[in-house]
Formats: sequence, structure tokens, C-alpha cells
Amino acid sequence: MARWLSLFAEYDFRVEYKPGRLNVVADALSRRPDYAVNTADANRIGVESVSAPSSTLIDDVKAAYASDADAKQLLSYASAPSDEARRNAVDDDVNRIVMPNDYDLRMRITYEYHDAPTAGHPGREKTYLLLTRDVYWNHQYKWVRKYVRACEVCQRVKPAAFSQAPLQSLPTPSECWQSISMDFVFGLPPDS
Repeated sequence: MARWLSLFAEYDFRVEYKPGRLNVVADALSRRPDYAVNTADANRIGVESVSAPSSTLIDDVKAAYASDADAKQLLSYASAPSDEARRNAVDDDVNRIVMPNDYDLRMRITYEYHDAPTAGHPGREKTYLLLTRDVYWNHQYKWVRKYVRACEVCQRVKPAAFSQAPLQSLPTPSECWQSISMDFVFGLPPDS
């Protein structure tokens, strides 16, 4: 510290504080984003609260458990895990809703995570990851794959996969106008 003081002692200067709102030409170091005060994004909070399963859906799932034998068996196993399950660490401490084998309920929950305005039609992988965060059922990935593949909006905006022909060299023409080429461009909007 003494070295710095002796270095600056050679110069005649005065340090004055200037508030940020008055310092219009502040440099990048004084405005680093990691120094910003953390504020919650209202839009993000709203989306996260909307994307959780609704209470009516949970009530419908509970009512559907009565008619699904597989869900009953899985729930009884999960509520009283055996020593083998504890040894193998089957429970990963993530609370998920076990969906019964009910087509309408599965369509409804998949709609909430894929088609709802807050979901925004994510692709197959993203929809699967969002679903598995909160719910579980057998063959869930196949279900999501079929659902997204059949989604009309996703098919409309999905870019078409064009296969390109392999590159081939053209023969060198021996005289003028022997080889004439033209490129065609399709799908452009009509000009006004």
C-alpha cells in the first residue's frame, strides 16, 4: 500500500464521487452485470407458477388411481419401500406424480406442457424433460414422441429436411454455349 501511495504522491489530483445517474459515460467495469441488484423477473415467476399441475388435475389423477391396478401397485411400493429398494437407491428424492393409465389425463397433462401458451411448443426432448420433472408413467418417452410428431403446429413450423444431391463436377465444355446453367429459387413471397 505504501508503494502505491508513494507512486500517486507524485501527481496532483483530487478524487470526487459522481453518482451513477449523473455519470452518463460510465465505463464497462463500473456497470458489470454481476454487480446488479438481483430482482425477480415477473414474467418468469408467472410462467413457473402456471406450468405446475393444477389442483383439479391432481384431484382427477387421484380419482383415476381407483381404476388402475398398476398405479395402485406402484404407489403401495413407493409408500413402503423394501430394503432392496433402499439399498439400490431407487428413490432419487424427487417428488413426481404417478399418472394412471388414463388416456384423457395423459393427453391433458401433455397438452399443458406442450401446447399451452406458456409452454410454447417445445420440441420432443424439451417436452419430455419438462414432463419427467413433475410426472411419471410407463413408456413416457414414446408417448411424448408420438404426441409431438402429431402436433399440427409443430409440423407447420418445423423446417423441412431437404436432402442434397452429392456434389459432382461438370465436364469441361469444348466450345462456347455448349453448357448453360440456371439456378431456380422457389418459395419467395410475391413482390408488390
